[in-house]
Amino acid sequence: MSEPVCVGVIAGAFGVRGEVRLKSFTADPQDIARYSPLLTEDGTGRFTVHITRQINNGFSARLSGITTKEQADALRGTQLFAERSQLPSLPDDEFYHADLVDLTVLDTGGAELGRVKAVQNHGAGDLLEIQIQSGSATVLLPFTKAAVPTVDLATGRIIADPPDGLFE
Repeated sequence: MSEPVCVGVIAGAFGVRGEVRLKSFTADPQDIARYSPLLTEDGTGRFTVHITRQINNGFSARLSGITTKEQADALRGTQLFAERSQLPSLPDDEFYHADLVDLTVLDTGGAELGRVKAVQNHGAGDLLEIQIQSGSATVLLPFTKAAVPTVDLATGRIIADPPDGLFE
């Protein structure tokens, strides 16, 4: 769990002076600037972030070294990562999405259901996208205390109590 964590993505240029549209994935969206410098996924890019204003679906921001619209446009779709040491520690019942991906999911009887492929949120709460063990299909499981009573990061597993029929 020492890998960098994705905290945002560049959605393209904003204006003509090198600002970017920045979408934050942090609990408090403005905190993304506190975790500077941010890295690109391959680690070759390193940017200090200065938020200039809030805009629809995110922020307008200046990134160190980006001074033209063309440079900003070239970064469209670039995910930005923070070193884990820069992020705040979490209470026992909260998790970074990145920590949940690839965990084994077991039912309350110990039978393996699959692995967490991704964590999604479409506005109504987090959903675990679970790759079913017996195939390529995935299932969305609500990430609630009732459906997921236990997350054990140390052993790399989740104990789930899914609604009837979800994994059939």
